[in-house]
Amino acid sequence: MVEVVVPSPGESITEVTLGTWRKGDGEWVEKDELLNEIDSDKATLELLAPACGAIRLVVKSGTEQKVGALVAKIDEAAKRPAGAKAPAATIAPSSKVAESPARVSGVAKKLAAERGIKPETLAGTGPSGRVMKVDVEGAAPAPTASLAPAATGSRLVRKEKMSRLRQRIAERLVSAQHNAAMLTTFNEVDMSEVIRLRAEHKATFEKTHGVGLGFMGFFIRACVSALQQFPRAGAYLSGDEMEFHDFVDIGVAVGTERGLVVPVLRNAEAMSLVEIEKTLKAIALRAREGRLTVEEMTGGTFTISNGGVYGSLMSTPILNPPQSAILGMHAIKKRAVEDPHNPGTIALRPMMYLALSYDHRVLDGAEAVGFLVHVKDCIENPGRLLLGV
Repeated sequence: MVEVVVPSPGESITEVTLGTWRKGDGEWVEKDELLNEIDSDKATLELLAPACGAIRLVVKSGTEQKVGALVAKIDEAAKRPAGAKAPAATIAPSSKVAESPARVSGVAKKLAAERGIKPETLAGTGPSGRVMKVDVEGAAPAPTASLAPAATGSRLVRKEKMSRLRQRIAERLVSAQHNAAMLTTFNEVDMSEVIRLRAEHKATFEKTHGVGLGFMGFFIRACVSALQQFPRAGAYLSGDEMEFHDFVDIGVAVGTERGLVVPVLRNAEAMSLVEIEKTLKAIALRAREGRLTVEEMTGGTFTISNGGVYGSLMSTPILNPPQSAILGMHAIKKRAVEDPHNPGTIALRPMMYLALSYDHRVLDGAEAVGFLVHVKDCIENPGRLLLGV
């Protein structure tokens, strides 16, 4: 018998949730065939068959298991059933979910049921052909509500267990509010110059480097500059000591179907704008496909969250412990403000509200305000980023 045990998603994780078994007890499995998907508080890990044979399930689907726990056995001495062959996924990768009807994300399954769509008829764009929310959204428009009053209405109540990732997010957010003296300071930034630069160079930038030129790259460079001027904004509080860092590892909050994840750009201070944009593109894709590793989401000395992509005009971001500060970006809206080129006159300018939440135990108010003003100055005068001043 070959033992199937829970692999370790990362050093800091000791317990996981077992997903749904893809094979029933006694069924034949091929080596490297997907048996289950393990859900941890940071990442999802595929559990593959270490050998071919008849599987003997030891634990049930959906149970909490320790890393290294025995969850199944594979009987290599079992006789291969007549006609059994390697699954299509191991012979030639396919995006057709019909070959693996169980590979549908929970959010996609719920949305498909609401829209009357059979997910097994869709081609999935997720990892291993998994049907994701975007696949269902693109399949057919949501049915329009009837103006006629419904004869009857559903009164069902549905309960759904929180994923380990969602539980972990909840724990960290509550911990941040309870264990830090968190304050938020606000400012606004005129995006005119950055928008002008993007419009002027975006096509050439993308043609030359194969990646788009977004706003996040400018803000990462601005935050790197500010962190070098105000190092306490990137420090950790550890007991009665402050831990400073000679490097800048910036976490970028990314929304996914499973919840908010924060992949980290290591040594952002050494990255060019091109390197930042390429890294952002790669980690955003991996995040939405659920392929980020625990190592890619561990650490970080500062975090940036862009609620503006969802239309948020103003928010107070919550700290990402043990970090001491987080920057919140928001939607760009044209507003009437004083024209900086013609004092005393009013002009319509593309403005964005910025919010810096910080731990007052580490960062004084004057430093927090100075940090945010520095970011504002860098964005309004992007030449500073190019000159490194």
